[in-house]
Amino acid sequence: MKKYSALIIDDEPDIRQLIALTLSRMDMECYQAANVSEALALLAERPYHFCVTDMKLPDGNGLEIIQLCHARYADMPVAMITAYGSMDMAVEALKAGAFDVVAKPLDIARLRELVAAALQLTRVPVHLESLPSSDALLGRSGAMMALKDKIQKVARTQAPVFIHGESGTGKELVARLIHHQSSRADDPFIPVNCGAIPKDLMESEFFGHKRGSFTGASADKDGFFKAAEGGTLFLDEVAELPLDMQAKLLRVIQEKATRAVGSEHESPIDVRILSASHKDLAKMVEEERFRQDLFFRLDVIQIAVPRLRERQEDIPTLINHFIRKYSREWGMPEASVGRDAMAALMDYNYPGNVRELENILQRAVTMAEGDEINQLDLNLPVHDKDPATRLLMPAIDPAAAIETSNLEDYLENIERSAITQALEATRWNKTAAAEKLGISFRALRYRCKKLDID
Repeated sequence: MKKYSALIIDDEPDIRQLIALTLSRMDMECYQAANVSEALALLAERPYHFCVTDMKLPDGNGLEIIQLCHARYADMPVAMITAYGSMDMAVEALKAGAFDVVAKPLDIARLRELVAAALQLTRVPVHLESLPSSDALLGRSGAMMALKDKIQKVARTQAPVFIHGESGTGKELVARLIHHQSSRADDPFIPVNCGAIPKDLMESEFFGHKRGSFTGASADKDGFFKAAEGGTLFLDEVAELPLDMQAKLLRVIQEKATRAVGSEHESPIDVRILSASHKDLAKMVEEERFRQDLFFRLDVIQIAVPRLRERQEDIPTLINHFIRKYSREWGMPEASVGRDAMAALMDYNYPGNVRELENILQRAVTMAEGDEINQLDLNLPVHDKDPATRLLMPAIDPAAAIETSNLEDYLENIERSAITQALEATRWNKTAAAEKLGISFRALRYRCKKLDID
């Protein structure tokens, strides 16, 4: 008895037989249908591990099959066969829920790879709770349950996904969860911050370079695409890519091949691309700051990650999680949250979303003197009475030189300098230094560890 079962839908008997022969050698029991009516009857008879359907059928089309299977048999991967070069139809199939698309004339090696990847989904965990989790997706609000449901659905396809959301909402986590639930889960997940790569190094970083190329490389180097081979490449802040790099990325997606800097040959790649940005890519396309053709390739499926203020009922769960996390990390008794602090946390707007809430509570755990966190321990930004609600920032000497373009690094440098001066003035007596700085001993201990001050 075969280990798996497959349904093959095509009106050409020779194509059905070729696919059946290929799949039977992969330990699959094959059932065949020549049209939509026969396919619906076979789908009602038994479950299948895999289905492949032609686009054009005598009494309908493959999109109808894909849509029906996506609604009724969500755990069964469905691949669609299209005419070579029919990219628009392939995109429609992926949007409808197809696992992947294979072109005619059939490439048997490609078909075997596709089926092998689809069968891996039979052992991928179904529930998010059983996967590597993180803080941003904690919560049972309606918005979060809808997000988790969509992650599960898109994970079972090979379609490119664009993840949109404000900074701090957890876009990379969404990408990681899609990867961990996909057929590529055993292969690499490579995250890339597109805004952090110098423009003159982008091509080399993405596609690699050969020794002796104009980069001056003394050794060959694989780029991000090669590093992600077989797995997932996550392009965070994809809106930051310059137009010339956008054109090169588009070609790689179209050709499924890369050429290293200094090389004369292209190498085939097998990578799923997920991308993300807090910017509106559609608007950037209108303003001609982002290529429309690349946008259509990246935005086959879109996932919107909700802001924290849109799921307020999840805030208590997140508060408890972060307090427990940092209390254990710093070896401190787990503090409770006073009523005034809880009211302030529930009332706050969180422009930095979950990441800001985590930072607030990380600081509060270390600053609290007793077993209860009060409102003063939170040190929430104070708003003035002006309608513009401008944040009041701590006074900083305007004559001080800013040695970095990163605000967080600049503020950390100021904090590091103040702590170091206090420690030196007290001959590195941390108790005395904490008193001199006006903070608790454990707050100083936390800050020294955070800033890597011995």
